[in-house]
Amino acid sequence: MSSDASAAHLSCTVEAGIARVQLNRPDKLNGLTLEMLESLADTAHQLRSDRAVRAVILSGSGESFCAGLDFATVLKKPRAIATAFVPRPWLGTNTFQEACWAWRRLPVPVVAAVHGHCFGGGVQIALGADFRFTTPDAQWSVLEAKWGLIPDMSGIQSLTEVVGIDVAKRLTMTGSVITGEEAAAIGLATGVAQDPLAAAEELIGQVMTRSPDAVAAAKRLFEGTWSAGPRRTFARERAEQLRLLLRTPNTRAAQRAAFTKEAADFGPRRKR
Repeated sequence: MSSDASAAHLSCTVEAGIARVQLNRPDKLNGLTLEMLESLADTAHQLRSDRAVRAVILSGSGESFCAGLDFATVLKKPRAIATAFVPRPWLGTNTFQEACWAWRRLPVPVVAAVHGHCFGGGVQIALGADFRFTTPDAQWSVLEAKWGLIPDMSGIQSLTEVVGIDVAKRLTMTGSVITGEEAAAIGLATGVAQDPLAAAEELIGQVMTRSPDAVAAAKRLFEGTWSAGPRRTFARERAEQLRLLLRTPNTRAAQRAAFTKEAADFGPRRKR
């Protein structure tokens, strides 16, 4: 995975259950090429089948997370653009969309660590993560408006999940640049940190103390029901909980650990 990804300006390493995926085109502020988009989707698909992976951190090398699509490079390949625009029937996404949405398909938490520029496609990649930590001075923008375009890399769907419709319209129609502080204030980012990578590591450390089956079930449940009605959500809740209760040794291990901790914390109860 690493050699192929690196060839497309993307690196991926897995250590101690954490996959670190880094956009690696720093001389272009990690501006996206078609090859990088394909590599992002392929890397996510490979990580999805790796049961040793418990979490993913997305980041950018150099001075920026991602300055968006490198139009000067991409527009030189009109036939490749046309091919990348065709959706995969079995997924419902094209290459542009799958580069971002594929991270939603992983059964593990994905955290984006944002610094510098987070423009256009960079915002949409960050929104493909479950959580986003940003430096306070990072620059965020749904920049497609500058080019007379709309966000079409799953961004419309993602924006509706994190901000109100009026805020989503304003960001999309104006292409205005906001700081990391402002991004967190409106819900575009999860939190602000001087070191977003450290914040990502801290959150992942907390999640990795929990049953991976429960974490995966929670992610599936939220992804599958966030905009659904109560009846469908209740049905999915029951199905996921039943699976955890009946089938997973991780659930039993978590329960034993919880009982042991409770006994240590409270000890034998006194009779009144």
